[in-house]
Amino acid sequence: MTTLPTRRLGELEVGAQGLGCMGMSAFYGQTDEPESIATIHRALDLGVTLLDTADMYGPHTNERLVGKAIADRRDQVVLATKFAIVLDPNDPMARGIRGDAPYVHQACDASLERLGVDHIDLYYQHRVDPNTPIEETVGAMAELVAAGKVRHIGLSEAGAATIRRAHAVHPITAVQTEWSLWSREIEDEVVPTCRELGIGIVPYSPLGRGMLAGRFNSTADLADDDFRKVGQPRFAEGNFERNLAIVEALRALAAERGVTPGQLALAWVQRQGSDVVPIPGTKRRKYLEENLAAVGVELSDADVAAVEKVVPAEAVAGTRYHESQLGSLNR
Repeated sequence: MTTLPTRRLGELEVGAQGLGCMGMSAFYGQTDEPESIATIHRALDLGVTLLDTADMYGPHTNERLVGKAIADRRDQVVLATKFAIVLDPNDPMARGIRGDAPYVHQACDASLERLGVDHIDLYYQHRVDPNTPIEETVGAMAELVAAGKVRHIGLSEAGAATIRRAHAVHPITAVQTEWSLWSREIEDEVVPTCRELGIGIVPYSPLGRGMLAGRFNSTADLADDDFRKVGQPRFAEGNFERNLAIVEALRALAAERGVTPGQLALAWVQRQGSDVVPIPGTKRRKYLEENLAAVGVELSDADVAAVEKVVPAEAVAGTRYHESQLGSLNR
């Protein structure tokens, strides 16, 4: 496998595909730190530069794992982490959101310490705080840039109007949001706004939390404590079976082209523009290499149309988050 080409997120140059590290520590069942660290090292060897984590993954344990993995390879990494989601230790489905200036500074210092680095390359607000003006939050993030603690700033799951207001305070380098064949809401307003302002787009869950990779045949394939099984409507009984039928259609189309369904789904995301850098997550080297091979899959206009025909976004069963969390999206 050749090393990756690069793409640009605003003024930031990164490998054409990043690595989401969340599942190495949280939400997706059993963890394996040695294999996770080996996966990060293999990603760097293959030209991945953008590593994505957040303070709430674990919470806190994923930042420590990533920091440990890159301790002697910091110069090869564009390190992204996030703040704003505050978990309730007594209820995994309950969470608060903070974007007030004191918290922004506090959270950044804590992340720097856990990561064992002196700066964060790309610092995102994980969710927009409805009780704090975005101007205050981004103003505090701009202070972090001025202090040398952060190089670039981003937003996650922000709406178009919020992105504009934020960008007026300090240049936004990237907007991270869910974008895949079956999560396409951002195409109406968020994507055009980012392109107008020169902001890169970082799709998370580009494989539909693994479903579009064709790795699950039933919910029994998921551990009992897997977030997808307990908190993801698209994996709920009834919805799962309907969505599996969509995946089977994608699998058949992929087989005709000599690729896996996951590679075809990733190639579709990558085809959306040179300013798009997806961050599929995995904690295993074999899936990392399968995902990275998708960078070399070129789709024609006819291929794109065929993919979208077998995976129509409106056919997907279930919302992408539990109802209690939908209000914090695209805010």
